[in-house]
Formats: sequence, C-alpha cells, structure tokens
Amino acid sequence: MEKFEKITGVAAPMPLVNIDTDMIIPKVFLKTIKRSGLGVNLFDEMRYDRQGNEIPDFVLNQAAYRGAEILIAGDNFGCGSSREHAPWAIKDFGIRCVISTSFADIFFNNCFKNGILPIVMPQDVVDTLMEDARKGANARMTVDLVAQVVTTSDGQEFPFEVDSFKKHCLIEGLDDIGLTMAKASQIDTFEATLGQARPWV
Repeated sequence: MEKFEKITGVAAPMPLVNIDTDMIIPKVFLKTIKRSGLGVNLFDEMRYDRQGNEIPDFVLNQAAYRGAEILIAGDNFGCGSSREHAPWAIKDFGIRCVISTSFADIFFNNCFKNGILPIVMPQDVVDTLMEDARKGANARMTVDLVAQVVTTSDGQEFPFEVDSFKKHCLIEGLDDIGLTMAKASQIDTFEATLGQARPWV
C-alpha cells in the first residue's frame, strides 16, 4: 500500500450530503476484483450523461479539479453498502484524502486499508475548507498526517484527530496483508515450534 505522510494538492468541493457508495461507484462496476481502473467511473452517474459524455457542471469534470488529491465532502460521506470498490475508485482517481463532518463506519475503515486518509472535522471547519477549495487549482491545500494538521491555501491551520494505530499503518503503508507480513519471522518461528511439538498436525 502506498505510504501517506503529507500531501499538498488541489481540493475539490463536493458539499452534497449523504453521498452513498452507489453514487461513488455504481453497482454495475463491481464485477472486477482489481483495485485499478475504477477511477474513470468514480461518481459515474453524476459525472456522465446517458450517452457517456461528461457533464460539464460536475466538479471533477472542471479543469481546475481534474487532478484533485483532496475531497471536501458533505455530511455522512460513504453511507450505503460496504463495497470496498468505493475507496478503490477514489484512490484510483488520485484522491488521497477525504474531509467531512462524518463518514459511514465501514467506508471510513476501508479508506485506511486502501491508503486514503478520511478526516472528520467540525462543520465550521469543513465550511472554511469548502470555501478554500472553491478557489480552484491555484488554491492548494496541505494535509500533514504526521503533524495532524490541515493547512488552507492562505495559511490557516486546523488540527485533526486520528487513531494512532491507523495513523501508523498509513504512514508505513501497511494494509492487513502488510501487517501480517511484518510478523513473518515470528509466524515462521511459531510454525516451526508447532511442527516439532505436534508433528501429526
């Protein structure tokens, strides 16, 4: 998993509330088990018309936000089903951080397992970040996971809380498999000892 320490990039404003996982990546795209290739279909039904043409008004279709790395979202982001394809699509698009007042629990945890930092902020802070994001491509926001601070384009700093274990995993680039493999030597020792103690197993 890609490590996350600090990013500085364009933040896209998406003030809609209750954006569910089907809006993030519609069920028709859930046939794959690959984590790559889903970014083109992120927010598909809001991003394209029925003929497959881009809807110009949608934020990620606007020139200023095509390369967005941060998403400032409305309340209850990622609600709905537990599909892991939702964070896959967000990450594949290039977004590494989502900031909202609240997230659905399963989506929130899936983000950490896929190299995305979800940050919960109070409504007044999210409103400030949303306004900063509306400035476009010239307004670059910084998210520093190590220091646990979000800095706006004009230098305002907002601290945030994050679980220490989840922070460690993101900084070190450890998903569930990576965490297991980090203990490979201990696992090998255990298996060797077990094999001697219980050779019939």
